[in-house]
Amino acid sequence: MFRVLGFYDSAVAGLHRQTWVLPTLARLVYFGVLAVYFLNSGLTKVALGDHGLPVASAGAYVQILPRNFEAAGYDPSALGFLEHAFVYAGIFAEFALPLLIVLGLFTRLAALGMIGFVVLQSLTDVVGHGQAEALGAWFDRFAEAAILDQRALWLLLLMILFVKGGGPFSVDRILLTQTR
Repeated sequence: MFRVLGFYDSAVAGLHRQTWVLPTLARLVYFGVLAVYFLNSGLTKVALGDHGLPVASAGAYVQILPRNFEAAGYDPSALGFLEHAFVYAGIFAEFALPLLIVLGLFTRLAALGMIGFVVLQSLTDVVGHGQAEALGAWFDRFAEAAILDQRALWLLLLMILFVKGGGPFSVDRILLTQTR
């Protein structure tokens, strides 16, 4: 048994030196699986205002602050400054953070922002939208619970980017290489 483990250890010993693999694949998987999801979700929260400029749609308030918007009679003008700021920050984050991660620019900061975003999104789904049934449970035989199972994998992917950075094929690395 020890001989098999020794052979195995020798065979895979160089993998830890391949520092480019995890961050590069994490950004690629993020791009393929989550970036388009978040960008499309952001588009559902934007409408054109009176002057043709983008503004938060009613859907943004329903999705981000469901209970507050209902309490305001579904009238955005009845909401306070902080509520509007929170909605606009959420919309901005849904566009900016995925783009930063895909480009590999400020990757760690963008990944940390997305971690916070996913946590807030999950809390809003469970508490604000009353989707406790979608919460699911860990260590059961079902892998498709929309919140605990899927979002745990999202967070793991984002943690890889937070810890490892954007990798060698990122704008971060290119800019850092040019400054040295």
